[in-house]
Amino acid sequence: MSELLLTYRGAVYPWHCDHVGHMNVMWYVGKFDEATWNLFAMGGITPAYLREQHRGMAAVQQNIAYKRELKAGDVLVIRSGVLEVREKLIRFCHEMRNAVTDEVSAITVVTGIHMDTDARKGCPLPEELATRVRTLITSYAPPEELLSSLRSGTKPQG
Repeated sequence: MSELLLTYRGAVYPWHCDHVGHMNVMWYVGKFDEATWNLFAMGGITPAYLREQHRGMAAVQQNIAYKRELKAGDVLVIRSGVLEVREKLIRFCHEMRNAVTDEVSAITVVTGIHMDTDARKGCPLPEELATRVRTLITSYAPPEELLSSLRSGTKPQG
């Protein structure tokens, strides 16, 4: 099991902020999305693989815990890890921190489905790819409130 991997570095710009002066939720999700594609690339789910094999990844559930606000001028880092790999499913997490104070700003747990983009439905991960993604499984434990909300919902197929 690995530690969380650095998947994103960035900054909060004034246009990322809402009417109360902190980064708006749409930007948290956007920055987490950018981190996702870096995590996937580390596991072999690269843009080339997706294009050449007519495959895609689709988020089917995302739970976010907001811990500390970020404001214009703050710099941030996201570290990520895989929590679970099943036949068609990858569950992973991201932890966003203020890069200066090291305070956790937000944590998300995402469930994604590997899909055939021609058929527009889930399909199994190739075994060699699933094996490589499993090397990114982390010992990190997301907060219980994020995991319990996943357990209480409907279970994605995969």
